[in-house]
Amino acid sequence: MELALGARSILVDCGLFQGSRSLEALNLGSFGFDPRRIDAVILTHAHIDHCGLLPKLAAQGYEGAIWCTQATSDLLEFMLADAGRIQEYEAERRNRRRDRAGDALFEPLYTEEDAISAWRLSRPVALGEWFEPAPGFKARLWNAGHILGSASVELYAGGAHVLLSGDLGPDNKAFHADPAAPKGLDHVVCESTYGNRAREKLTIDERRAQLEGVVKEAIARGGNLVIPSFALERTQELLLDLARLSDANRIPNVPIFVDSPLASRATKVFSSHIDEMEDVDGRDIFRHPSIRYVEDSLESMRLNTVSGAIILAASGMCEAGRIRHHLKHNLFRRESTILFVGFQAEGTLGRVILDGAQRVRISGEDVNVRAQIRRIDSYSAHADRDELHDWIRDRGKLGGSLFLSHGEGQAVEGLRALVQGDDPAASVIAPQMGERFALPPGAPAKRLETGRVDLNQLAGEDWQNDYADFITNLKRNLYSIKSARARREALDDMRRVLDSYNALREERKARASAGAKPSGRQER
Repeated sequence: MELALGARSILVDCGLFQGSRSLEALNLGSFGFDPRRIDAVILTHAHIDHCGLLPKLAAQGYEGAIWCTQATSDLLEFMLADAGRIQEYEAERRNRRRDRAGDALFEPLYTEEDAISAWRLSRPVALGEWFEPAPGFKARLWNAGHILGSASVELYAGGAHVLLSGDLGPDNKAFHADPAAPKGLDHVVCESTYGNRAREKLTIDERRAQLEGVVKEAIARGGNLVIPSFALERTQELLLDLARLSDANRIPNVPIFVDSPLASRATKVFSSHIDEMEDVDGRDIFRHPSIRYVEDSLESMRLNTVSGAIILAASGMCEAGRIRHHLKHNLFRRESTILFVGFQAEGTLGRVILDGAQRVRISGEDVNVRAQIRRIDSYSAHADRDELHDWIRDRGKLGGSLFLSHGEGQAVEGLRALVQGDDPAASVIAPQMGERFALPPGAPAKRLETGRVDLNQLAGEDWQNDYADFITNLKRNLYSIKSARARREALDDMRRVLDSYNALREERKARASAGAKPSGRQER
């Protein structure tokens, strides 16, 4: 989000788009501003959807400070470097594909070197300490309770008092105190990831009991318990609970593999901040004898032959990383269990599996889903609907407007309905991407420029999800046809549909270029 005051301009966060392939393609586009004219960046936390475009920003000329907490700066070094390596690897992988012979080469969005250059711009500041990110802006950070180092941003500029929530953590969150923030504000920007979902409220002990049940059931089946887990925070929370359950002899004594170099590095940062955390009793629980950190790829691949183990691997939404080959080798096994413990965005492989797909496509191969699919919601690092509602109400009556952001459409509308129910006259805005507003002191926001509605349509599943589903099920559907002759006829019918569609498009183009009226047929 960009905030401007006269000729001065700052960003609060600069993250990667994540979700469908169409949505992620937005990362390749130009910024809606000149990076060289940005005076400062304030970073709320080190999750990649908040920091992942900082290397691109720096590579295109940004040289100012990236203000954040010390813990966020410590994590940022590894998070950005890993993101840079992934960008380079993905570009190399796509350029190796045989069906791309003669095509222009893909360039990585940014490199590991760009990522390290961006991290070097980080400037740590303590919670509650006022600082001036740019002339005319006064800011301080508040604990957001989301992940290690996460913060909400309080700003004074142009007479307006503004608060940006960042991502907010739930009640009963391991490691961190509940979120805190000021009152007496003009405008608030609040996240709404779970704006339409109320989770069952569990204590940490109750959450561990849930995990205990899943672990016992999974190991009793004789297969692996595979947990797609975000490298930052979710992995460390799971390790905390698994260590406590193991120490109390409440789960079988099986190896716990952390198969993510990034998670291993992030865990070291957690260990360095152990004295600042709750629920750990000053002890480094990440060095538990059952926990084994997997570093090199060969060791990771050897886990494909393992049974009866707990495997934590990134990415948490199953879109990249080592989790994909663990899914490839475990989804088809009836004795295996896949446990989801985090948010799965629309269009991601994790969401497709969680929504009940019988077959999925992973790295060009069709994989049947026979494993047990389980879910525990209580590990979310995000506040749910009711907790977000309480946080908003605790800010008191606003002099201006409440903006609801960072959520899918139904989540935003669910939270908006709750807030508007408290005060029907309140100014509650669900901004579109690209919209611009004036934020006057003591008065509702004024829209200055409309956004691009088409961008919001990319947030869900796209044609590439539909294509993957079609291809994955095509062979099975053809085999359900009794004779080989009938199968060929079905394929011929599909070809004719595509040929007819393409011919119609060419006809419409030709008529349009000739200035003639198109035929009465409609493109479907």
